[in-house]
Amino acid sequence: MPLALLALAIGAFGIGTTEFVIMGLLPQVAGDFGVSIPTAGLLVTGYALGVVVGAPLMTVLGTKVSRKRMLMLLMGLFIAGNLLSAVAPAFAIMLIGRVIASLAHGAFFGIGSVVAAELVAPHKKAGAIAMMFTGLTVANVIGVPLGTLIGQHVGWRVTFAIVAALGVVGLAGIAKLVPEMPRPEGVHLRHELAAFKNAQVLLAMAMTVLGFGGVFAAITYIAPMMTHIAGFADGSVTWLLVLFGLGMVGGNLVGGRFADRALMPMLYVSLGALALVLALFTLTAHSKIAAAVTIALIGALGFATVPPLQKRVLDQAHGAPTLASAVNIGAFNLGNALSAWLGGIVIAAGFGYTAPNWVGAALAAAALVLAFVSAALERRDGARSTVIASATPTGQQTPVHH
Repeated sequence: MPLALLALAIGAFGIGTTEFVIMGLLPQVAGDFGVSIPTAGLLVTGYALGVVVGAPLMTVLGTKVSRKRMLMLLMGLFIAGNLLSAVAPAFAIMLIGRVIASLAHGAFFGIGSVVAAELVAPHKKAGAIAMMFTGLTVANVIGVPLGTLIGQHVGWRVTFAIVAALGVVGLAGIAKLVPEMPRPEGVHLRHELAAFKNAQVLLAMAMTVLGFGGVFAAITYIAPMMTHIAGFADGSVTWLLVLFGLGMVGGNLVGGRFADRALMPMLYVSLGALALVLALFTLTAHSKIAAAVTIALIGALGFATVPPLQKRVLDQAHGAPTLASAVNIGAFNLGNALSAWLGGIVIAAGFGYTAPNWVGAALAAAALVLAFVSAALERRDGARSTVIASATPTGQQTPVHH
């Protein structure tokens, strides 16, 4: 694998850390600014919505710039947002800093996916995308727990200053290691937008929203579920999230490897197993050991879907993949926001802390149904193309009627 992928993975590590570390630091941030925990939660919501909006916006703005230069500009935006968060004198300023940092998120992973795929041979594309996303998954194993620990003992401002420093390392790596990739000639915004007329692109994005949404329906409420139902101490939640992160790392790498060999079967297996495991979590959540194993499995199966779904979008939006790739990253965050909201609704309705697992299972099952629909449409279109090709004599053009 080219060294340039390491630079992309470092950038992904910084982005993954800043996205998730805030969840462990909300009490400290709320206390310092004198706001409630739900108000401080806007730092999570604001970031997620910033990703959804920023993914297409920054990608469109970057259509006039080479991909390498755009990646460098995005890392610059990420650094500025985290520095602003680190020195924010008021809550509103920190929220602005979070939104600025989030604007880089979707476009970085979207453009980064295209660059990663172009750095390697065609049969290694999903593996290269997975390698970049390894930075995001490792952030959940190392960056988030370490950032939370530093924030709790030294101060949350130090955590965001360190994350900004990670962004500087990522920026330097991209500048040094990523080769110049000029914008493909003849590809304009209208070509990029045309990808969204493709039903397969839209189906892949819907699978992203529902499939990864299934994961976050459960994981968003992991703290109350594990402390109230499984009987874990509050301090154990950090290590349970490390288990989730380790599962993500493994699932991401396995998903990348098998997506290059059999993309749709990989989606069938991972989405089907994810729906089953999430449904079982309503039972295993009552046992400490079983719950810990299930959390790791949810991380593994959830992230096993990421490289194949991202590659599916790139394949179906061929010729103009950059915007579609970035919007698909926004779709992951849309799934996170949607599933967290639905999970909150069932808890508020009195169904208990394990109820979000049923929501997650239903979402993953719906994504599996869409995967079968997508494959059926592809077979139908392939059969139609074969019939048309066989009906046209070799070397003879089909008549054009005016």
